[in-house]
Amino acid sequence: MAKLTIIIPTLNEEEFIEQAIRSASFADEILLIDSYSEDRTLDIAKEYPVTVYQRPFDDFSNQKNYAIDKAQNDWIFILDADEVISPELREEITAELKKDNPCEAYEVGMTRMFMGQQMKYGTARNDSKTLLFNRKHCRFGKKLVHENLVVNGRTGTLKHKALHYTYRGFDHFIGKKNHYAWLQAREKFAKGKKTNLFHFLVKPPFRFFSEYIIKRGFMDGMPGFFNAYINSYGVMTRYIKLWLLHRNQK
Repeated sequence: MAKLTIIIPTLNEEEFIEQAIRSASFADEILLIDSYSEDRTLDIAKEYPVTVYQRPFDDFSNQKNYAIDKAQNDWIFILDADEVISPELREEITAELKKDNPCEAYEVGMTRMFMGQQMKYGTARNDSKTLLFNRKHCRFGKKLVHENLVVNGRTGTLKHKALHYTYRGFDHFIGKKNHYAWLQAREKFAKGKKTNLFHFLVKPPFRFFSEYIIKRGFMDGMPGFFNAYINSYGVMTRYIKLWLLHRNQK
């Protein structure tokens, strides 16, 4: 069977890091790429057989590519600190790595947990990411946020899902949205994108309508409403920040 390295990017993840590491314990190697956490993340991680590298955060692609280059094995699984590999997914990964001619990469679905419940609609409906891959054929492209894995070969889809705990408190959730908004604004600014009234009057309400009505986020109850509303807020703040960048304001 091909050997596997699981990479976990971290920044102040003391609440979830232990369960992520435990779920990754079947791997031949676990790497943490840490952006200088200031909480107990590293203290907890050091209680387990993991290798820790620290690197100042600039963007998600560079952070992950750096860790991939440090790995001992060609097969990589990227596991965010707030995600957990289920026992069923672990068995499926193991089975794929035993094959003589596996795909070069695999998409993994996400069971998203938000505000204490499983989300089944809205943006969670088709939530998946390419997480398992052979680094000889794959590399993260240059994007500041929502980085894309460039795959030179076949991409398969695993049947079983990982668990994604997106919510650890309202302030943290809003802070995460603000962080992503700044990264997205910087990315658009670098490409010379500008704002107009369409970005403020149309895009945020359409994001809410799409997620809550078209994608049936209302079926998830009040958490579905909150999630759609805050995601529309994230769209609004993205363009406010882009507007500020063009005026050299913070």
